[in-house]
Amino acid sequence: MTTNSNKPSKAFWIIGILALLWNLMGASAYMFQTLATDEMIANMPPEQQAEMMIEHPAWLTALFALAVFGGVIGCIFFLAKKKLSYYLFLLSGICATIQQVYILIDIDLSMYIMPILVILVCLFLIWYSKKCIADGILK
Repeated sequence: MTTNSNKPSKAFWIIGILALLWNLMGASAYMFQTLATDEMIANMPPEQQAEMMIEHPAWLTALFALAVFGGVIGCIFFLAKKKLSYYLFLLSGICATIQQVYILIDIDLSMYIMPILVILVCLFLIWYSKKCIADGILK
């Protein structure tokens, strides 16, 4: 018979902190995308200017916001060892996956790495938080 310690491992804390940093980078990218002025865009390299000038549908921007802020809040709850983190990661993952698949449709094959990485990180956080619930770490 094995005993199940509800004490999180070092890996739990490392994963939680790295996930929070990852999601904070996503939140900052969202904030920059939504708050960038014409002057800021004009000072960017031409390829970034072209990317910033693309008109995205409002629903895609909303999914972006839900994905990154759901992920940030999910990480905070995860580090607080709350089960709610799983549901926030699920929301974030669904929104991010839809957003990234939409982006994948319109980009070159050479640019697939980041959208696929975003989806994989979301899937990992959903799986890991579910595992932590099963292990009794998240309550």
